[in-house]
Amino acid sequence: MTPSLRSRPLKVAARLTLGLACLLSLGCAAITNPVANGVPVRLLAEELQGPTKDGMETLPLGLLRQQPPTDYRLAPGDVLGVHIDGVLGEKGSLPPVNYPDAANSSPAVGLPIPIRANGTIPLPLVSPVRVEGMTIEEAEKAIVKAYTVTKRLLQPAQARILVTLSRPRQTRVLVIRQDSPDRGVQVQSSVRGFGQTTGVVGGAKQGTGTTVELPAYENDVLHALAKTGGLPGSDAANEIIIYRGGHCLVGVDAPTSPEVGSLHRKVLSGELVDGETTIRIPLRLCPGESIPFGPDDVILHDGDIVFIEAREAEVFYSAGLLPPGEHALPRDYDLRVVQAISQIGGPLVNGGINGNNISGSIVAPGLGSPSPSLLTVLRRTPSHGQVAIRVDLNRALRDPRENIRILPGDTLVLQETTGEATARYAGQVLNLSVFVELFRTSKSVGTGAASIP
Repeated sequence: MTPSLRSRPLKVAARLTLGLACLLSLGCAAITNPVANGVPVRLLAEELQGPTKDGMETLPLGLLRQQPPTDYRLAPGDVLGVHIDGVLGEKGSLPPVNYPDAANSSPAVGLPIPIRANGTIPLPLVSPVRVEGMTIEEAEKAIVKAYTVTKRLLQPAQARILVTLSRPRQTRVLVIRQDSPDRGVQVQSSVRGFGQTTGVVGGAKQGTGTTVELPAYENDVLHALAKTGGLPGSDAANEIIIYRGGHCLVGVDAPTSPEVGSLHRKVLSGELVDGETTIRIPLRLCPGESIPFGPDDVILHDGDIVFIEAREAEVFYSAGLLPPGEHALPRDYDLRVVQAISQIGGPLVNGGINGNNISGSIVAPGLGSPSPSLLTVLRRTPSHGQVAIRVDLNRALRDPRENIRILPGDTLVLQETTGEATARYAGQVLNLSVFVELFRTSKSVGTGAASIP
């Protein structure tokens, strides 16, 4: 036989082997993975790693309220209860007693007289008495002086003059919240096998508007929140926005009035009123970070708008060997790739076994298969592009620097490396059986058999 005839079967076998390998590679996701050649984590630019949430602390609540003074100082809007025996009321009669609606207020004695915008109160037979900036005791002395010294209408020893605070001045503000109960968006993702995972994130952009009247020295952010449901929940953004002086709400009687409805629509649509000052108060800060607002910023005035915006939907996506779906990101702490795979039920150091199976088995027969370790994170760039980040899960389990944090909009694609896919295929297709003769006698023969894997 000539050499050419001898080499022909070898060439045919080689071609068949090559063709079979090509056909197998077309169906192997580990070989055809289009995002396998990503940027290694160690070469990832700092601006693509995103800000961290770990270590942030809740703002002390005491910074959201004003410090109450030792003495109540009168100002326009306060209503005084004044009784002047023989002038405001018949001589020798008992003064009228008014019981306020507020449980923490004391009864007021005398006729109600409001303090004017110029800081004075009108009284019969004397000129208006200035009481702005005074305490109740100082205002009483000023009224006594007006009747006994300035006009000498009453004898100092016989003058019966009583002054009390009938109703403290009120500050009317509008509180608009988008973190009302049951306003979140439910994110459901199917899990391989049976069942679904469900998460709730903000973004419904629906809320409530409430007109709140705050008494003097309680007209601050903390009391406004306490009267409208408390601090923002987990479905709200981590900040409070205050719009200053855009509109005056004095005279608006109800939250359903057209004035409040117009303001509600403007705030919800993101429109800002010309000449309005905006103050942003963060609710969480990094240790050592300076507080970006002062004590006067938390004090509210007539016409202010307190806005609590809903948290934007922050989600990440999973694909490949991970259960496909959309998953919510936590608001107050970082979620990293290893924890994310564990959270959504993906294979992690378990030989690629999916726990959501019919048999419920968590251990593969035989030696098992290698766990998938090639994770690609598809991340948007600030220039509206996309970068593929290659993460080695085996390294991420050992090195925290490889276990990168997940940012909103990331897509996690888990696949096997070529070596892992080859080992799994060989373990599933190739079986080695060994038969051994253990003993032989004239009447019997003993054998043993073993199969690998």
